[in-house]
Amino acid sequence: MDRFDRIPEIALGWQRAGKGAALATVVETWGSAPRRVGSQLAISGDGEIAGSVSGGCVEGAVVAEAMDAIEDGKPVMLEYGVSDGDAFAVGLACGGTIRVLVEPVGPVMPVALLEELVAARGAREPIAYVTGMTAAPRLARDGFDERFRMDRSGFEADGETFVAIHNPPLRMIIVGAVHIAQALVPMARIAGYDPLLIDPRESFASAERFPGETIRDDWPDEGVQAFGLDARTALVLLTHDPKLDDPALEQALSSDVFYIGALGSTRTHAKRVERLRERGHGDAAIARIHGPVGLDIGAAGPAEIALSILAEVTRVLRRGA
Repeated sequence: MDRFDRIPEIALGWQRAGKGAALATVVETWGSAPRRVGSQLAISGDGEIAGSVSGGCVEGAVVAEAMDAIEDGKPVMLEYGVSDGDAFAVGLACGGTIRVLVEPVGPVMPVALLEELVAARGAREPIAYVTGMTAAPRLARDGFDERFRMDRSGFEADGETFVAIHNPPLRMIIVGAVHIAQALVPMARIAGYDPLLIDPRESFASAERFPGETIRDDWPDEGVQAFGLDARTALVLLTHDPKLDDPALEQALSSDVFYIGALGSTRTHAKRVERLRERGHGDAAIARIHGPVGLDIGAAGPAEIALSILAEVTRVLRRGA
């Protein structure tokens, strides 16, 4: 995580250092608000800040209110209208309105709760922070499946209970450093994924072909085991070679990865299904594989195939399999 993503961790560090801290969270927006619901700003008792709730429009006012909240030990709900002029300054066409919940760490958000939240984030465990002006803050690991899938923080139906979703960063493991991967890796990064390339063939998996990217020259099953497979990971198999694809595929079928896609024609996929059945995998598990990989958009060439793959990954992530 970079500094912008580590807001709870930074707030906990300030609290542990004896400075005091508060977390300001965007809980509701109208119009073209600069930051989405769930965005956070951490404020220390010394006036240090990390993160953003408005892209710069109202941070100064939020910091002043948060300093008072730290001193008073009480939460506060703030509402701001972002003018068209201010919105234009941060790259928006028009203004909007935001509501921000400020919670001092300690008196309102228990330190032990923040520590548990930070630990869950560090372990790549999806977790929800449930709070409100009158509700006692708590953490939840289930009961919000739709919110977790959609990365959607927001108020519940009662209009009082706010659920802040803390999902692990998205990852994409790509087996096969082929031409399609050269297009898919930068697309995936733009879409918010942390990509990893696995290919034991040195001529394919080279820094020259994928400058600045994380590459492992392991056998695919060893590579995916080392990187880890969880519910925020997509696995894309592009080698078209059973010796490389199948070992990683079998690892994925026994994991919680949200997407499995494998390159190959309908005929190739049918052979893949037969091999997996012979190895004892059931039809329900095999049905998780998207093969041929990608949405059928009539793709021609590596870049368009990569686009179809990313589109299908996105559809499964947001709408389910």
